[in-house]
Amino acid sequence: MATNSHIEWTDSTWNPVTGCTKISLGCAHCYAERLANRLKAMGQPNYRGGFDLTLHPHMVHLPLKWKKPRRIFVNSMSDLFHKAVPEDFIKTVFDVMSRAHWHQYQVLTKRSDRLLKLSNQLNWRPQIWMGVSVENEKYKCRIDDLRKTGARIKFLSLEPLLGPLRDLDLEGIDWAILGGESGPGARPVDPEWVLEIRDQCIAAGVSFFFKQWGGVQKKKTGRTLEGRTWDEMPTPEAELVVL
Repeated sequence: MATNSHIEWTDSTWNPVTGCTKISLGCAHCYAERLANRLKAMGQPNYRGGFDLTLHPHMVHLPLKWKKPRRIFVNSMSDLFHKAVPEDFIKTVFDVMSRAHWHQYQVLTKRSDRLLKLSNQLNWRPQIWMGVSVENEKYKCRIDDLRKTGARIKFLSLEPLLGPLRDLDLEGIDWAILGGESGPGARPVDPEWVLEIRDQCIAAGVSFFFKQWGGVQKKKTGRTLEGRTWDEMPTPEAELVVL
């Protein structure tokens, strides 16, 4: 499944893999799991197995067919570095991202240990942005793993933010996305956590993107922080024009 996206920081999603398993606190109310089960009930072929991890070889070459440049969130419904995804499949996905060089790709993982293990075997083209999810202090180690990879653009997804992140080491990090949890059972975000992280990004020269306050009804809480929206994006060495 690949669609135009309502996610504020991307244009489209591309899912050569769907499904996942929970690995840390941020997974408790996984939006992708809820959506996968809904798509299964609707009869969507790629979700016959619901949220069971599934490879979709027929989806792998889709970016080559998209001629208009766009930012693409890779595996919004899974994790490319899940242990059940074969190394050869990961390398095939990277090969397609290299060949369809007119796009920008945003790859995000919670499995930073496997990312680091495979990093030297991957073709890190400038258009491939790599990020890790960090929901509280316990998972700051993922940032250290990311920093050691060969990715040209490195970013953090601090969503759902479940606690303060003080004294972040942002060396080598280009971008931080921050958001509160949304949907059923959403855990609250403290504004002080948000402001502290924003200020750390400003001090370190890291682009800052505030996605949402979240809550059960995220449209009501919005995404304004101290009277403005924060939509900063990283500037690659050779910035692609995304129309």
